Amino acid sequence: MPKIAIILGSTRPGRNGEAVAKWVLDIAKQRSDAEFELVDIADYQLPHLDEAIPPAAGQYSQPHTLAWAEKIGSFDGFVFVTPEYNHSTSGALKNAIDFLFAEWNDKAAGFVSYGAVGGARAVEHLRLVMGELKVADVRNQVTLSLMTDFKNFSEFTPAEHQEGQVNAMLDQVVSWSNALATVRAA
Repeated sequence: MPKIAIILGSTRPGRNGEAVAKWVLDIAKQRSDAEFELVDIADYQLPHLDEAIPPAAGQYSQPHTLAWAEKIGSFDGFVFVTPEYNHSTSGALKNAIDFLFAEWNDKAAGFVSYGAVGGARAVEHLRLVMGELKVADVRNQVTLSLMTDFKNFSEFTPAEHQEGQVNAMLDQVVSWSNALATVRAA
């Protein structure tokens, strides 16, 4: 059974992402086709990338990088929960992704985004990054609007249809995570 991380990609005080990530986890835990775990990048207190050697070399030297690598390496797939800031993802999430290389490779990823236009532009940027990291990103995604899925732009009140969107995305992430296990084993 694949192990999927739901990665909370914001560290901002008062962030909306915490409620979104917990909601995704609650939906995911109703499934029996994978194990799901919430991973909050804030818990790893990653500074701005401070490794002297590029991550593709796999020669991490910092304790925070080693802990982050161990955590990410333990998963078969990912669901990134991302805000949209200035037409892209958060700097904190991009930084956390950039710390590692091999730990991301040959795994699957899905996206749950939120913002004024559902965070769709943040996901488009993440899809480019995932390609470089050899991560297979799935087609289905969840886009949450600050206008309709939040009260006063801060209280998370997802529309009823969004749960179906989460499950459709998770179906693909689990399926692709299973398929890519053969690639990682080769």
